[in-house]
Amino acid sequence: MEEQIGVIIEQGSADWQIVQQDEHGKGRIELGGKWKFETPGQVEVRLVWEDTGVAVAAGLDWQAVLTEEDGTWKGALEHIPAGGLYRLETRLRTAENPAGEWSPRGDMRHFLGIGDLWVIAGQSNSAGYGRGPYEDPAELGVHLFRNSEQWALAAHPMNESTNTRHAVNREAANPGHSPYLQFGRTLKRTLAHPVGLVQTSLGGSPLTRWNPGEPGAADLFDNMVQCVDKVGGKVRGIVWYQGESDTGTDADATSYAKRFQQAVAAWREALADAELPVLTVQLNRVYQPADPDVDRRWSQVREAQRQVVKQTPGIGVVPALDLPLADLIHTSPAGNMLLGERLAQAALGLVYGQAVAWQAPDLVAARRREDRVELEFAAVESRMDSIDLEANSFRVEDAAGEVPIASVSYPQDHRVELVLERPLQGTAKVHGGYGKNPATVPADMERFLPMLGFWGVEIV
Repeated sequence: MEEQIGVIIEQGSADWQIVQQDEHGKGRIELGGKWKFETPGQVEVRLVWEDTGVAVAAGLDWQAVLTEEDGTWKGALEHIPAGGLYRLETRLRTAENPAGEWSPRGDMRHFLGIGDLWVIAGQSNSAGYGRGPYEDPAELGVHLFRNSEQWALAAHPMNESTNTRHAVNREAANPGHSPYLQFGRTLKRTLAHPVGLVQTSLGGSPLTRWNPGEPGAADLFDNMVQCVDKVGGKVRGIVWYQGESDTGTDADATSYAKRFQQAVAAWREALADAELPVLTVQLNRVYQPADPDVDRRWSQVREAQRQVVKQTPGIGVVPALDLPLADLIHTSPAGNMLLGERLAQAALGLVYGQAVAWQAPDLVAARRREDRVELEFAAVESRMDSIDLEANSFRVEDAAGEVPIASVSYPQDHRVELVLERPLQGTAKVHGGYGKNPATVPADMERFLPMLGFWGVEIV
């Protein structure tokens, strides 16, 4: 292959790359490489709009960078406004072409953006195991840092391993559809700047592999940190869907909240962002043979996911109990589209400070009322109700054991009432969205947003 002449880019941005903007809505691109021509010259760089060729700003038009006699060069484009898509151009201005118009050629980089980067982490429902047809097309401005460590237009399956550079999160089979193209698309359209996604998930991965505070190798934590470093070292947040693999033992389920908070603290320390947002998904469901221990553990992990947002700032949680599955445990493409939208709304409200009603109905009190238990929910915009008035996704226990629930009543406000078949005896607790595969749960009907599952809430 004949050696290139002119300006060669060896370090810096790549085609399709999204650069994390700073707190002022600006980005920076460092560049470097070699130049080669029969006469000396001066390397120049500029940034233009991809679709028009017009300079992004006066200060980003052609500008000289440090050009060494040994044939190397380096420089940086500063104060790039959030947006895109942009094209980076280089050239070599020589004495023979002082005007610059027909200067010797230089390398280019296409479809660049300044916006926000979001890390995708967790297990199979984050890796994307949705099967079946879907309409979820790629969109310019939503780009993906693939396992090949190359930037590309984001498209499914996101965690596929063609030319992977890190086998640690290589799936055993080809993954499918995930929620995160819809997540990125919604943010990009609402915020009017590009979104970059960094996929680090792995199906079946337990929390231990993401938490360096636990015994054993936190290899997926290490890989996530390394991937963030390769995209510039800064990201806007993490989207996290995990927990199914931590329902296998009582020890894992009951310690999940503490261990997850420990993991988040480690992520924030490693990425040098003490307030790094983490958006989580409460466990959906699983279809498998009846097992009371598994029912309890799935409920306990959901409760942990509900509680960590109250205990650690900067964590959000969205529900998934109403989403359809494509198999025994994985959210279907239709469910993923809705989940991606919910996560995007959570980001808009929690991270970007927009006035959106993203929070799901969440139990705040359980009270004894003669023959019934009154459940009061926060974050209800309309009324609590159910599309299946015969469904009962609740369980009540007291000193005498399980208390049969005769019916579930909806007063058409922010409450749900459980009509009991006998009076409560002694200390009593209620669980909602109980078990690995609960019946239809109540929702805030105007938003059609289901309640968060809960476990072990004392009835006062």
